[in-house]
Amino acid sequence: MAAGYGELLRARHAARLLCGTLVGRLPSATGHIAIVLFVRSEGGGYALAGALAAVYGLATAVGQPLLGRAVDLYGQPRVMLPAAVLSGIGMTALAVVGTDPLLPAYAAVVVAGMCTPPLEGGLRALWPGVLGREDRVHAAYALDAVAQEVMFTAGPLLVTVFVAWWSPGAALLVINVLGVLGALSVVVSEPSRRWRSAPREAHWLGALRSPGLLALLGSFLFVGVALGSITVAAVAYADDHGRESVYGWLMAALGLGALIGGAVYGARRWAGEPERRLRVLVGLLALGYLPLSLTPGVAAMTGLAVVSGVFLAPALACAFVVVDRHAPPGTVTEAFSWLVTVFGVGAALGTGVAGPAVEWGGTAPGFRVAGAGGAAALLVLLATARVLNGRGRRGVPVISSENDRNGAVEPGFSAGHQA
Repeated sequence: MAAGYGELLRARHAARLLCGTLVGRLPSATGHIAIVLFVRSEGGGYALAGALAAVYGLATAVGQPLLGRAVDLYGQPRVMLPAAVLSGIGMTALAVVGTDPLLPAYAAVVVAGMCTPPLEGGLRALWPGVLGREDRVHAAYALDAVAQEVMFTAGPLLVTVFVAWWSPGAALLVINVLGVLGALSVVVSEPSRRWRSAPREAHWLGALRSPGLLALLGSFLFVGVALGSITVAAVAYADDHGRESVYGWLMAALGLGALIGGAVYGARRWAGEPERRLRVLVGLLALGYLPLSLTPGVAAMTGLAVVSGVFLAPALACAFVVVDRHAPPGTVTEAFSWLVTVFGVGAALGTGVAGPAVEWGGTAPGFRVAGAGGAAALLVLLATARVLNGRGRRGVPVISSENDRNGAVEPGFSAGHQA
């Protein structure tokens, strides 16, 4: 039997690390929305707001693996807390200086994005040492994916509440203060202070020298494309039905599906190789996206959105396990950060492709981009099956987790592998 979520959260440090990481990630989850609202309040147009938000997203995508590599080299507190403070300073500068002149505004969002601390990868690197058993760690990955859906649903709502109470500028400041406090809560904890990465082989490619990891990243680039396209197509669908609230219903339904799927997936222990299981989950995820292009009435479309989200959290949780298995020793935080990066880049690509698709062909082609993204993700996994399945033949599994230098993990659990 897999450990229940309640048992996981009762483990020493677990609830604190999860909550601290979620709060610390609020700026990255809400930054693009907060920037758009702030720019509009300053009198800027949608083009400028979109450009600044895009630069912020791009800077975050670039900074995550770089900071992840620094964490693997120097530890979590020495990298994550200064990064969180610098990121907060960048957003504070934007709130204080505004958008005129433009150069400081762009510089501020670049600093804020580049310095966003890799808290996601850091948490997943800590789980083995905190939880100690393979089934618990795998369940924690599922819980992490579920909590991520909650954050990306509740975070934007929180921003709008702060804007309503105070102002868009105040919302920028408050969200980033909370982000720094969340990061501080994580890095002063005992697991974070004690964590050390395994010895690593010096290589300029770092985690990217793993063929299995590259295969996984290629697949989840297209999963990101699917999700990014859905956000655009859902706006078009809401416009077709004359109600802005429909967009919120569809996004909430997508998140609800992911919550249901993640809760069910994490409630049991799964046998077999996770690489094979991931292909099944991504295949089911792709199938769930295909019916969205039918664009039925609002009630039926909301139901389809729930179904389309069911396999997202399980696929992410399984992907976390695969990343852990294929990351070269000493690169686990960087490897997880690369997953965050390609997911974000894929979402941006999906947004860029779905926009013209909607303009040229209407709402249904926008949703077809999501189906195509899911299908492409599955094809990448199928085409690279030998690379992913070859992990066990290429090296000897590590007897204890590379993330747990004190041997807290039960024998037989590998959180990495020897090259």
